[in-house]
Amino acid sequence: MKTHITKKWVIEERWDWSKLVTFIPNKNLPVHSWFYFKEGFSRDFVYSMINLLKLKTNCRVLDPFVGSGTTLLTCKEVGIPSVGIDAAPLAVFVSQVKTADYDIQKLKDTAREVFEKKFEKPNLSQVSKFTKKFFSKPSLEDIIFFREEIRKIEDPVIRNFFTLALMNSAMKVSYAYKDGAVLKVVKKHVPPFRRFFKRVVKKMIRDLKKIDLKPCTVEVYLGDARKMHFLEDESFNAVITSPPYLNKIEYTKVYAIEYELFFGDVKVDPVRSYIGLNPKNIIDQFPELNLPEAAKAYFYDMKLVLEEIYRVLKKKGKAVIVVAGGVFPDRIVESDILLADLAERVGFRVDRIIAVNKRVATVKRVIKIGEARESIIILSKT
Repeated sequence: MKTHITKKWVIEERWDWSKLVTFIPNKNLPVHSWFYFKEGFSRDFVYSMINLLKLKTNCRVLDPFVGSGTTLLTCKEVGIPSVGIDAAPLAVFVSQVKTADYDIQKLKDTAREVFEKKFEKPNLSQVSKFTKKFFSKPSLEDIIFFREEIRKIEDPVIRNFFTLALMNSAMKVSYAYKDGAVLKVVKKHVPPFRRFFKRVVKKMIRDLKKIDLKPCTVEVYLGDARKMHFLEDESFNAVITSPPYLNKIEYTKVYAIEYELFFGDVKVDPVRSYIGLNPKNIIDQFPELNLPEAAKAYFYDMKLVLEEIYRVLKKKGKAVIVVAGGVFPDRIVESDILLADLAERVGFRVDRIIAVNKRVATVKRVIKIGEARESIIILSKT
């Protein structure tokens, strides 16, 4: 293990942890794999942090950027109560479905009823031209037919389970390719939808038999990490989270198809690398650095987030935050160091900064301007 010393902190280097802060290890895990979330971290990372912080079943964990619910589901495997918050309705929905309690026999009975339904050709006039281009017509007709049948299921827990299964199946037979913040059409051979959907449902039911979940409370809320007013002061032992990274990605555009087909009229506020899309009245936290405007907004938002995390943590509580450097045409912004500085201003003690990934940053694809770090910051409430 190497170290890199800044003016204030020692940055540990643990490149062997690089995959832990990606979603890749979750791809073959029961339930964790139900929704591929490229921006997420792994079950193994959360489990490692639970052990590192010595969290027990009488503790309570918060993830204010819940993503696909990895923190909450891992806590449920251990038996630790948890709360998740996210500004994106899709993230809240996925997290709720993955952490719900199920009656497996009811799921099997409902599956039989759904797949016994005789196909009736649906009206596709309400589907936008944008979404239609990502599907073959037979696949889209099947998807809309099953969507309407699933909406008739009375039990909301079971209805949501089948909605997520349908969403996953739909995206896997689509021509959609998610390239960063852009959706591209990539034509390919797709299997008959009904058979494929049935296979996905069976796998998800099998997953519930494989995973060992402990009885504990899990709460998921649609909300703003900067304004968690509904959470009580000093009510959590730990926070394990990863806020949006400092970049120009608009996180909701790549899920436009899912939102249109499965969330209907739900209004989605775009979530950029700074937490609010059109920030106003920003106070520049680092005027001496002359940061790009997006970075000024990001660190102002993150100061508000850190203040809220500090408020809801108990004394001696811990916060684990995964962050990455921002790449701009003229520089790399070291997010880990600047966020650690903000955390100290809020009142935290910075216990460790652990660099786990680095990537070469270029402009115009050829001019190297440095390396951007991905790091884990561990804080203590003093």
